[in-house]
Amino acid sequence: MSDRQFKRKLTAILSADVEGYSRLMSLDDAETVNTLKSYREKINHQVQTHRGRVIDSPGDNLLAEFISVVDAVKCALEIQDEIKKCNASLPDDRKMVFRIGVNLGDVIADGDRIYGDGVNIAAHLEGLAKGGGICISGNTYEQIQNIIPVGCEFIGKQTVKNITTPIPAYRIWKDPDATTCTAYVAVQRKSKKTALTLAAAVIILLCGGAAFMKYSPTSTSPPPGDDAARSLENLSHAKTSIAVLPFANLSNDADQEYFSDGITQDIITDLSKFRELAVTASTTVFKYKGNTPDIKELGDKLNVKYILEGSVQKAGDQVRINAQLIDTASGNHIWAQRFDRQIEDIFELQDEIIETTVKKLAVKVDQSERALAMSKSTGSLEAYDYYLQAYHHFFQRTRDGNIEAQKLFKKALALDPNYAAAYVGLAKVRTWAVNYGWTEFPNVALQEALDLAKKAVQLDDSNASARAQLGYIYMRFGEYDLAESELQKAIDLNPNDYISYRYIGAVLLYAGQPAKSLDWYNQVLEFDPYLSPGVYMNIGIGHYLNGDDDQAIHWLKQAATKWPTFLGCHILLASIYAQTGQMDLAAAEKAEILRISPFFKLDFYGQAYQNPAHREKIVAGLRKAGLN
Repeated sequence: MSDRQFKRKLTAILSADVEGYSRLMSLDDAETVNTLKSYREKINHQVQTHRGRVIDSPGDNLLAEFISVVDAVKCALEIQDEIKKCNASLPDDRKMVFRIGVNLGDVIADGDRIYGDGVNIAAHLEGLAKGGGICISGNTYEQIQNIIPVGCEFIGKQTVKNITTPIPAYRIWKDPDATTCTAYVAVQRKSKKTALTLAAAVIILLCGGAAFMKYSPTSTSPPPGDDAARSLENLSHAKTSIAVLPFANLSNDADQEYFSDGITQDIITDLSKFRELAVTASTTVFKYKGNTPDIKELGDKLNVKYILEGSVQKAGDQVRINAQLIDTASGNHIWAQRFDRQIEDIFELQDEIIETTVKKLAVKVDQSERALAMSKSTGSLEAYDYYLQAYHHFFQRTRDGNIEAQKLFKKALALDPNYAAAYVGLAKVRTWAVNYGWTEFPNVALQEALDLAKKAVQLDDSNASARAQLGYIYMRFGEYDLAESELQKAIDLNPNDYISYRYIGAVLLYAGQPAKSLDWYNQVLEFDPYLSPGVYMNIGIGHYLNGDDDQAIHWLKQAATKWPTFLGCHILLASIYAQTGQMDLAAAEKAEILRISPFFKLDFYGQAYQNPAHREKIVAGLRKAGLN
């Protein structure tokens, strides 16, 4: 039968279902059905009130259509408000929570029923909504953004089965004070085939490898400028946001600094594994080490609702930790406690701090999340102590510090040969030896790092740091498909690990996907706005390859001002200035390139770009600037 016999129309579709309906039915099917009938009457009333009609309601699902998309969204908001009020009188395990999706799309009408992609997309959006929440399509948001005041979170372009083009999606909620969507950018992840060589990857390193280097907690890198960087940084958290300030060392022994810093790092890492928490990066919070900032001001500056701070005092086989959780808006202490324990109980003590913090924040977690956060990579206290000492030397960023870190990680592994985190640390040591030119055999060192990272994953496949390091090393070998796969796994295991976000941004950039790369770097800014020069450069490259010369110049100029000897940014600026006819500026950048690297040759630049057109775009500008 031809579709000409059916009526096509553009309509607003609302799709709703009950989260955890099977669980409710297993507890008490009769009561669940009665509750569903009662709630469905209220939903039907709201649909009619907002000039819509219910099309179908099988099981716990409901499908409705509206002439106006504004009416559909208003209806969805009112439904959630009314259901929330009804749930208030029910025990937690009997609350019936709905998810709602709204889409504006083309459908085929057959009598009272509708079919087509518009319906499928609404149903898919429903599945993306959180319990008690609403998820709408991009075209729906465009229609209501200046009419209905809503808070929103852009969750990226979503792939819908049998739909060719990914659909932008937003989670929304009532917010009378909202004026626009200030959400972070999430990105769809796909694996891309690549075939690049180690030599090409090393060339990236020579021309701008710091893009991929982790900055230590003691780094003094300045924040981004006040324009583009700040606009990206001004992002809202739908999650509960928290920063963990460096725990003070009260041991009257500067040599114990590694221990208090290590405890802080471990707490940040463990909290980062909870998906409902947004945890500020360690590189940001360690800038406040030794300071006593005003809590309210710091909360505003870091855009966090809570701060966890404390102190560590170690003496012999005893350790005392003071911890306190503070609400930044009021300055009130939510929780404070002193722990006096044997040093051998340090792992259990860390778990107790994490568990108490999460409970006080009323964060919803499942058992697998809890188990992941509480898991420890070793049971040996002595190995753990060597591990903390190793990182203390590692973050000094010196050749001697790197050599000492290698010795200490090996001591940890001698005590516990199955210590996955120590293998990760050793892999980082060998990688940094390559990054900083601290080895005469970079190919050998990088291969060693690869083997060590693989060993770490083999020992503990749920170790996000191991996955991220393995992904980074794959990237250095030019194996971008493997790199992206490992980094995605790392992010799934630790959603707040901004280092993995940086790495995957770089992978996508050089694999020929600059727009997606920028999406990831936008998220880096949410976790840690204090960027390295290489990240500035990569963001500049992303904008340039995306056709936005002004933004590219903005980022690259900031980097060149803050880090004047960083070669990569001068290379890109020379190319862009020449391509845009600013030849005096291009000549100045050419002179700077040759001052920093007198033997610079075009033949050795940018071989790691998977898309030849991307490399050629930059190289063509460099030729115009007079480089060869």
